[in-house]
Amino acid sequence: MECITWFAPILPGKLDEWKALDAEMNGPRREEHARSRKRMGVTREVASLVQTPQGDFVSLFHEAEDLAKAFQTLAASEDPYDVWFREHLVSVHGLTAEMLAGPIPATLFFDYRADG
Repeated sequence: MECITWFAPILPGKLDEWKALDAEMNGPRREEHARSRKRMGVTREVASLVQTPQGDFVSLFHEAEDLAKAFQTLAASEDPYDVWFREHLVSVHGLTAEMLAGPIPATLFFDYRADG
C-alpha cells in the first residue's frame, strides 16, 4: 500500500467554496464520492484545513495500492461526479486534470510505522 501527504492551496477568496465542496462530499454526494474513490483504488483519504499567514491550504493524505494510477484515473474519468469534482479542483485550488495525470504532486521522504 502506498501513501502520500501533500498540500493544495485554497485560492484567495475561495475558502467558503472549499467548505461547501467539503459539505457536499460529506453530505448529499457522500456515496458518489465513495464510488469515485473506489474506482480510483483509494483506500483512505483525509483532508484538513490549514490556515497560515501565507494563506489557506488543504493538507491531504491519500492511500492506495497504486497512487499514480489513482490520480490518473481521476484525471481521465468522464464519470459525472469526477467531472464535477475536477471542476472544483480548478476553481478552488487551481489544480488541473493535467496536473493530476502527471507525477504524484509530492515525494515521500519519511514514513514511520510502529508495526514494522
